[in-house]
Amino acid sequence: MSIDVGGTFTDLMVDEPGRAATMFKSPTTYPDPIGGILGAIELAAQARGVGVEALLGETEILFHSTTRAINAVITGNAARTALLATEGHPDILLIREGGRTDPFNYRVPYPAPYIPRALTFEVPGRIWADGRVHKPLDEAAVLAIIAELKAKKVEAVAVALIWSIVNPAHEERVAELLEEHLPGVPYTLSHRLNPTVREYRRTSSCAIDASLKPIMSDYLRTLKARLEGRGLKGQIFAVTSQGGLVDVADLAERPILALNSGPAMAPVAGRFFAEAEGARTAIVTDAGGTTYDVSLVREGALPWTRETWLGPVYQGNLTGFPSVDVKSVGAGGGSIARVDAAGLLHVGPESAGSTPGPVCYGRGGTRPTVTDAAVVLGYIDPAFFLGGQMSLGREAAREAIAREVAGPLGIGVEEAALSVLDLATESMVHAIEDITVKQGIDPEETAMIGGGGAAGINAVLIARRLRCDTVIFPDVGAALSAAGAMMSELTTEFARTAFMKTTAFDRDKANAIIAELAAQAQGFFAKAGPHARDKRIDFSIEGRYPSQVWEIDVPLRGDGFASEADVAALIADFHARHTELFSFRDDGDAIEIMSWRALARCRLSDPTLIRLAQEGAVADSTRRPMYFRETGLTEAPAYRLEHMAEGEEITGPAIVDSNFTTIVVNPGARAVRRPGGHLVVRSAA
Repeated sequence: MSIDVGGTFTDLMVDEPGRAATMFKSPTTYPDPIGGILGAIELAAQARGVGVEALLGETEILFHSTTRAINAVITGNAARTALLATEGHPDILLIREGGRTDPFNYRVPYPAPYIPRALTFEVPGRIWADGRVHKPLDEAAVLAIIAELKAKKVEAVAVALIWSIVNPAHEERVAELLEEHLPGVPYTLSHRLNPTVREYRRTSSCAIDASLKPIMSDYLRTLKARLEGRGLKGQIFAVTSQGGLVDVADLAERPILALNSGPAMAPVAGRFFAEAEGARTAIVTDAGGTTYDVSLVREGALPWTRETWLGPVYQGNLTGFPSVDVKSVGAGGGSIARVDAAGLLHVGPESAGSTPGPVCYGRGGTRPTVTDAAVVLGYIDPAFFLGGQMSLGREAAREAIAREVAGPLGIGVEEAALSVLDLATESMVHAIEDITVKQGIDPEETAMIGGGGAAGINAVLIARRLRCDTVIFPDVGAALSAAGAMMSELTTEFARTAFMKTTAFDRDKANAIIAELAAQAQGFFAKAGPHARDKRIDFSIEGRYPSQVWEIDVPLRGDGFASEADVAALIADFHARHTELFSFRDDGDAIEIMSWRALARCRLSDPTLIRLAQEGAVADSTRRPMYFRETGLTEAPAYRLEHMAEGEEITGPAIVDSNFTTIVVNPGARAVRRPGGHLVVRSAA
C-alpha cells in the first residue's frame, strides 16, 4: 500500500500478489492530513468489500510521503530551536557561502539566519582539523547554556561544532549533558546527520533537522498509532527527497529527509515508463491540484542536485543534502484565474486546494480555476469525476469564468476558458525549459511523461510548444508519486570524512574505512525486514584537485583496493569524471580525497508487477460537445482508457477518460494503447 499526501488530493495505491493494483483518491484534509489518509483507505476497503481493519490487517508494507515537513519550514511553524556552535563561530548560518542571484541589486534585504542569534549559543572548546583537542570542552559553560535553553523554552537543539566530523568527542559529550539536564527535548548532532566538510551546509542541515523533530516525531507517532489502532500490523516506510525509502523510525531521527519527499517519487516512476517505450531521456511531469512538478531523467539516471534550497536561491536556506532535482511552479488544476486592474489575466500560483476547491466542486469556492476551465470546455465529464465519486457543477464553473474572466476581458466564455488553459500551459512550458533548453537538452529529442491527475488536460499543448512528439500517460499516472514509492528502493547513505592524497594513498586505511561503511550497510539491510531483495552497496569518494574549492563524486569500481591497479582505476575514473563535468583534466596533479560514502539499497517490491486492472476491450465510446481553438464547438468521441484494446489507435479531437484523469487528444494528435497499459500520444498536428 502506498500513500501520497498532496496539497489537494491524497493518493492511495494498493498492490498485492496475484491481483492488479488499484488506485484511490480522497481530498486532503486540513489541518489533520491523517483524516484524508483514512478516507482513501476507507475507499479501498469498500472496493474490496471488507472493513478498514481487515484491509490494514492484511497490509504487510505501507509507503508514505507527506508535505508536512516542507510546509512546517515554509510557513515558519517548525519548532523553537537553539543552535550550539563553537565559541567564536556563531555566525555560520548568517554568513552562509555567499552568492547572489543579482549581484547589482542591493535593495534585496540580507536574509535572516534559520536560527536567530538570540537562540545561538557559543560553546567553549575547540577541535583541530586533524582531530587533536586544541581547547577542552567547558562543561560548566555547557550547563549554563542548558539552563538558558530551559528559561527560553527551547523545543529542539542543533549542535554543530567545528571539526566534529574528524573528532566528535565534544558533540557527543554535549549530547550526554542535554539528555541528562534537558530530557525530552530532541537534538541533532551535525557529525551524525551530515558528515560533510562544508561548515555552512553541515550546520544548516543540522538546524533544519532539529527544528523538524518535534512536529515530525509527533506526526509519525500519531500516524503509526492511528493506523495500528485500525488494524495495521505491517511495516511503515517513509519516502525521502533522495528518491528512496526509510523506516518511519529512521525518519523520526532524520526528518530532514522528508523535505520534498512526494515530488521525488515521480521521476522514479517516470523513468520506468520511459524505458518501457525505449526513451532514455524523459521530461517527467506531475500535475496536481496545487503545483506542477517537472524533472528530467537523462540517460536513465535520476536528476540529482546538492543545491536544494528551501525558498529562493541564496535567500532561502540550504538543506545541505543531495536530493532528486524537481522544479515546481504554482500551476495545477486548482490554480486560480483572475484579471488584474490593468486587464491582464493571471493563473496561479494561488490555489483553491481541496477546500473550498474549484467552483465546480460545489464546496463554497467562488473563484474559477484551471479545472473549472476544463469543465467548461467539455474536457472533463462532470458526471464521471474521480470515476463518479464526485459530480461537478458545470454551470457554476461557467458562471464563475464569465464573471471573473470573460466579462473583464470582453470575450466569450469558451475563449476565456481557453485563455486560462493557455496561460497555465505557458507557465508549465517555462518550467520545463528551465530543466531542458537551459541545460543544453533539446525537448524534441525527449519523451514526456504525463503524470498527476491534471496532466492530461494540456499535456499535448505543452508537448507541441516544446516540439516534443511523444507523450506517455501511465495507467497509474494519476498517482505517479504513490506508484513511484512502490517502484523505489529502500535506501540510506553512510559517510566517513577521512583526508587522503592519491600520491600517498594508504590502501589499508582505505579498506578499513570501506569495511566500516559496509558493516553499517549490512546493519541497515538487517532492519529492512524479510521483504528486502536485490540488496546492493555502492561505494564512492568525494575528491578534488589541490586548491579546488568543491569536490566531485566518483564511484568506486568495487568494494576495496586489493592492489595498486585498483588505485590507478580510481585515479583514471576521477580524471574522466572531471572531464565530463568541466571539460578539462589535470593528469599530472594529485587527487585529494575528502570523504568516503556507501549507498545501501534494496527493493521491497517488483515494479514490473504494478499495473492497474484491465477491464477488457469494449467499443463504448460516446460523443459529447467540446471546444477547441482549431474547431470551435464540436461533437467529439470520448473513450474509456480501461476499455481500450492493446494497439487501439484514435485520432483527435477526442478524450480518453479514466477513473482518475482525463487525457485530451487535441485535433491532429494520435493516441495508442500499449500492452503495458499506458497510453502513448503523438502530439504532432
